[in-house]
Amino acid sequence: MVPLSILDLVFINEGNNPSIALANSVRVAKEAEALGYHRIWVAEHHNFPSIASAATSVVIGHLASHTKSIRIGAGGIMLPNHSPLVIAEQFGTLESLYPGRIDLGLGRAPGTDQLTLRALRRDPMSSQHFPEDVKELLTYFEEDHNQLQVRAIPGMGTHVPVWILGSSLFGAQLAAMLGLPYAFASHFAPGALMEAISIYRKQFRPSKYLDKPYVMVGLNVIAADTDTEAKFLFTSSQQSFTRILRNSRGTFPPPIEDIETYWTEQEKGIASQMLSYSVVGSADTVQKGITKILEETKADELMTVTSVYDTDAKIHSLEILANLRTQT
Repeated sequence: MVPLSILDLVFINEGNNPSIALANSVRVAKEAEALGYHRIWVAEHHNFPSIASAATSVVIGHLASHTKSIRIGAGGIMLPNHSPLVIAEQFGTLESLYPGRIDLGLGRAPGTDQLTLRALRRDPMSSQHFPEDVKELLTYFEEDHNQLQVRAIPGMGTHVPVWILGSSLFGAQLAAMLGLPYAFASHFAPGALMEAISIYRKQFRPSKYLDKPYVMVGLNVIAADTDTEAKFLFTSSQQSFTRILRNSRGTFPPPIEDIETYWTEQEKGIASQMLSYSVVGSADTVQKGITKILEETKADELMTVTSVYDTDAKIHSLEILANLRTQT
């Protein structure tokens, strides 16, 4: 099986607070490392009552300080919200503290709504400069050159691995042009996945960063002892996506017995499409689902998202998935 990694959304569960959410993420990171997962990423989201990773660089440092070998990174930093120099300094610092373990995934979406975007003091048009900002950021990680007037310190010479993240064709084209690894957010926006992968592989230009295309595919994975139990756990994600459609955000909800009484047929259709890249069930069901997706995408790596309310159940899901990998 291809390398398995984890996107941890650092959920603030209903009835809990950010401190508990961050403590749960540390526990997950430690377990993931012991189980042999390749990397764990956290993402930049702002003004989400259910997500505690807004200060993404800080959370990465916290997780790295509680682990020893697993790669820790951003999946991703929303670069239009930041100065490329500041991000280079932050991740250069992280790489200096935890050498050889830090990843930097970059996205061009704001990771929030328009009102919060203004609160971030960013120009709404800044996403149009994303390609130039990525190129600028890459230069800050290079070795020192006399012609450089501005240097990222720390950052210069750290060569932090940079990924392009995306849910459309734009990111695929940019990653291919720059010769960078590409991660597609199919765990919530799978519509353009296959076309984006095709474009990335066809247009890829070998670079000093990467000699051939490398595709990571996002996939929701919830494994449990039975299909019924896994489907029950999955209702937390289904409720969460339904709330987004209702513009009624809140903390991450516990699972419910009957999701059909929760959403309308229209909400079910939209949310189910957004969550269509999900594998939910027992070990056998998950194995079959992952095999099918790998055959379809030929992905080089899977970034799994296990959005489960109960941390013990989440870790059990990770254990089941890790065991499947050792059996193949």
